This record gives sequence, structure tokens and C-alpha cells, in this order.
Amino acid sequence: MTSFLRPHLRAIPGYTPGEQPPPGSVTIKLNTNENPYPPSGKVFKALESIDGELLRRYPDASAQLFRNAASSIFDIPPTWITVANGSDDLLNLIMRAFVNEGDSVIYPMPTYVLYRTLTQLQGAQPCEISYDEEFELPLAQLISAQGAVTFIAAPNSPSGHAIPIEQLEQLAQNISGILVIDEAYVDFAETNALQLVRDHRHVIILRTLSKGYSLAGLRLGFAIASPDIIQDLNKVKDSYCVDAIAVILGTAAIEDQEHKNSNAKQIKHSRSILTNKLEELGWKVWPSQTNFLLVQHPHVDALELQQWLKLRKILVRHFNLPKMIDKLRITVGTEEQNDIVCQHLTQYLSAQKTS
Repeated sequence: MTSFLRPHLRAIPGYTPGEQPPPGSVTIKLNTNENPYPPSGKVFKALESIDGELLRRYPDASAQLFRNAASSIFDIPPTWITVANGSDDLLNLIMRAFVNEGDSVIYPMPTYVLYRTLTQLQGAQPCEISYDEEFELPLAQLISAQGAVTFIAAPNSPSGHAIPIEQLEQLAQNISGILVIDEAYVDFAETNALQLVRDHRHVIILRTLSKGYSLAGLRLGFAIASPDIIQDLNKVKDSYCVDAIAVILGTAAIEDQEHKNSNAKQIKHSRSILTNKLEELGWKVWPSQTNFLLVQHPHVDALELQQWLKLRKILVRHFNLPKMIDKLRITVGTEEQNDIVCQHLTQYLSAQKTS
């Protein structure tokens, strides 16, 4: 750290992404919620057809090709959509557009910790309202807080729980600032909040191609909101924040809803099987509408187990957060990967009994 760094940033730890194994590693990576299945074949065909001329020229700053495709699929006009370098980039744009230094930014915890990091970087005040042990949304407290921006991950990470649309509607009706509904995991859920954008001009829906579309490495996300909100976000957006290749491949992916839905169906099926196997081993598994499970065992030190699995080339996620110290988050992998994880957990628990 240098003396040039702005003073208020010196005490901020910054966001720590999930661990990435080296290229070519045989590690079973179940710590960052990537989709275990490949993207649509149409994505690979689009990649093969890319002309070098696209690389020589600047891309379309509006990503019109992708916006038109998303417009058709979600029945929302293109003017209600903006595209950025992943939904994390959109979170940053929201902070830049709508949050002043000293403003309060509201969100329930535990949730995606980047909300906290971006709030601190902006010089704003994080207002973290705790979920209870079963992750019921603290609706009354969120409403009374009245922040410049309220973030709700729906479904939530790291818990995986869905949030009833009725509760999101109550939030939208009763808060005066921006309501951001982060639907990163919506492709594995039973409902979505898209209608709230049509009904409330201060609601922003965030979507990503990282999870359901198997394109975490592409970095493409989009926001859906009323056109005046989209104009505000575009005002603070980098000139060319999405490259030409990402627009073409992202368009090919989002147009192949059949492939995305098929993969999501398989993941939900695997999620159910994995849940049953873990419960048979004595784990508490929270209900999930995502591509991961939050789990807890009464006789297991979660951090110790996470490190034990890592030595055996299996990565799962542990969070040093309130209500999370004794839990692990496990991405739903392929059937083979899930079986290997359960075999190792059985081995670990057997060793615990004999020690």
C-alpha cells in the first residue's frame, strides 16, 4: 500500500474472489458456482465465425445486437436494457450513479459481500440488516432503513434461498431509493421479479450469463430498468465496457434458451439428489433455488473440513461471516463430481467418529 492511495480506502480490505486452481488442474472446483456443463453449441459456432475486422474496430458501445435478443426473449423494449462487463460491473455503475459519499446502502446479511466492498469504496455507509437463522427477509427493518440504494440478491447467496415476490413487491412499494434485485441465480429458481420493473420505475433487475448460460469467463451481464434509469446508468458507463466478441457470443447464448433450460433442469435434478445424500450423512441443507447448497454439520469444523477437502483437490467455499462460520457452500457439480464429494465427506465423518 502506498501513500498515494486515497485515505478512506486504506482500511478497506477489498473483495476476495473464490480461489481459482491453476490451468490444467484436476481439481474439482465447487467454490464459485460455475455451471458444470458447457455453453450452447451455438456459442462455439459463433466463435468460429468471428471475423478479424471485429477485433480491429471498436465495438458497438450500446451492445445493440445483444439488447435486441434479450428484448425479444424477455418481452422488454431494448431501451429498458443496458449491458456491461458482468453484473459486478453493473453493481459498480449503480453505486457511481445513485450513491453519494456518506449515503446509506442497505442490504440483508449474509449476502454477496461485494455490496459491502463497493459501498465502502464509494465512501458510503453500509447498513447491514441480519437475516435470521432460517434466512427470513427482515422486511420491516429494510423498509425503515430507507437507503439511497437497497440491494436484494434473489435468490440469495450464500444461502440459496428464494425471496417471495410478495415481499419484493412490498419493498418496492415502501422504499424511496433505488431497489436492486440481483437475479444472478434466477435460471435455477421457480420465479423471477421481472414484473416489478414494469410496475416500479425505481427497480433495477440484474442478470448475468455467468451461471445459467455457462459463460462466467465471458464477463457479460445486463440490467433491466425503466428507460430513464437506464440512461442514468449509461451516463457513468465506460465507453466500450463490453467487447465485440462478448456481444456476439452472449447473443448466441441467450438466444438458445432450450440449451440453458436443459442444463438448468439437470442442475436442479442433481441439486435434489445431492441434498438427499448430504442429509443422509447428517448434514443440514438449506432449501436452495440456486446452483449451490448451504450446508452445516453439528460435528464438523467447517473451515477445517474446507481445508481438508482442498488437500484432496476439492474446492468448496467457506465464509468468515456472521451466521456462516460453521457452514460451507457447495456448488452443484456433475453427478460424478457430486458423488466424489459425498465419498470424501463420508470418509471425513468416519475418521471423526474414530478419532
